[in-house]
Amino acid sequence: MSVGASRWRTEDGPRYGLRDLFTPLEALLVSGGDQRLAIDPVTRLSDYGCAPEPTPEIWNFASSTASSISERAYHRAALAREELVHKTLFDEVEVAFDARNEDMRDELRSHLQLAPRVDIVFSPSGTDSQLHALFLARATLGAPPVTIVVGSDQTGSGTVYTARGRHFSTRTASGFAVRKDGAIADLGCDSIALPLLDAAADLGPRPDADSAVLRAIETTIGQGKRVLLQIMDSSKLGWRAPSEACLDEIARRWPGKVQIVVDACQMRLGLKRLRSYLDRGYMVLITGSKFFGGPAFSGALLVPKGLSRRVDRGVDAAPGFSDYASRSDWPMGWAALRSRFDSRPNFGQWLRWEAALEEIGGYYAVPSPFRAKALGELRAGIESMIALTPSLGAIRSDAGHAGVDDEEFTHPTVFPFTLNRHGKLAAIADYNALYRTLARDMNDEIKGSAMDRQVAAQRCLIGQPVRLERPDGAVSCVLRLCVGAQLVTEAWSADAGDAQRNLRRILDRIAHVLVKIELLLNRADTAAPFILSASGA
Repeated sequence: MSVGASRWRTEDGPRYGLRDLFTPLEALLVSGGDQRLAIDPVTRLSDYGCAPEPTPEIWNFASSTASSISERAYHRAALAREELVHKTLFDEVEVAFDARNEDMRDELRSHLQLAPRVDIVFSPSGTDSQLHALFLARATLGAPPVTIVVGSDQTGSGTVYTARGRHFSTRTASGFAVRKDGAIADLGCDSIALPLLDAAADLGPRPDADSAVLRAIETTIGQGKRVLLQIMDSSKLGWRAPSEACLDEIARRWPGKVQIVVDACQMRLGLKRLRSYLDRGYMVLITGSKFFGGPAFSGALLVPKGLSRRVDRGVDAAPGFSDYASRSDWPMGWAALRSRFDSRPNFGQWLRWEAALEEIGGYYAVPSPFRAKALGELRAGIESMIALTPSLGAIRSDAGHAGVDDEEFTHPTVFPFTLNRHGKLAAIADYNALYRTLARDMNDEIKGSAMDRQVAAQRCLIGQPVRLERPDGAVSCVLRLCVGAQLVTEAWSADAGDAQRNLRRILDRIAHVLVKIELLLNRADTAAPFILSASGA
């Protein structure tokens, strides 16, 4: 067990001592979460290929999945820990920790240009934040809702559980052992899954997403139930649904009967759009990882003012849900709700958010014209290179709803592609194997030219495979090249020439990744199927 091993139990529940802050920083950064944070003792990497310390030698184009912590973010986390230790000389650990979390709320609001009336609930992951949203929706709607999940085929794997108020792992971030898919006491409900993949098209978005959403809501409310509608902006493939016109119709037809929560965990949306969701009264799920490139996992739920007032007045803590939150996760202004939860500081969650805030602040410190220019040039280069790579097939990376409030995100930042071998789509196993092999130094397995071996030696991460199941049972898969905030931040320079050279360097690296993919696939065709054996798949 990680940091949780040094907790002790009192009448109030698990507690943390000051000594936990002296745990090695690498261990703290992967503590306070579920098994997805686990580090392999041999490779010193997670299942996502990420390390708890900076690894600049690994090229990262995997921001749709996870990223290793950067040097600057690691430095901030180290400094934040030192400052908290110093503050505990004057205050109790819980008091100092609570104050620091409130400061982070202010900083996050500032970076995202949110009004002070927007409240922020921190969590160990976006998956945990989904449970927080269900908890709040249940209270504000006055009854257990039916969760309708838009984009159920392109959201996190834990959503199938959280949408029904069930445990999504065998251990909570608080360290409590639970039964996966077991009901969380007083949080259970029904759910409806609405996939976005078009059954008739070649890996494209369904054209009837709006009508499917409206039918599901109408049927549910016709049965006398309330709805928690989880909409998508954006999915693992960069898609958004439903449309704004559909959202307007929902508000008109069912006022007070549908609570909307936006899955914006990828954080690939303009700040104007983010604010418009909150102005409509929607809750919004975000993370500090994904696009921003903070270390996985760091979740948060943005709560609009009107909802906040209702929450603190009338919410009782569900017994089972208390394992998924502690007092400091909730805003200080929610005094009544906070009093129902244990004071149980999650140092890992806190430090991951400290690191994420460094990345978020760095990204928005870059002038907005350059952010748009960088994303536009990277998009053009990546799309062109994928189209010219023989073994790859590009698929649509956005749902066609881009508007002025998307700002720089009128340009897609996730570029999905298929693998083609012998004129056919590759097997699912090939996607999993290639994903893992790209992250390895394959120099010893390549017997070609010195250039081939140099290409094969470079370790690189891309977005993990997305498995897509069609209604007819057919299964497809895609991999993803991703542009994240770190690339834009690192490319920026006040000297236009330097900035342009930095962008070209990023595109050169992406070209290198695509050449490695082609090399590995060709070698697997002409020699032993070493991709599968070498990757351990």
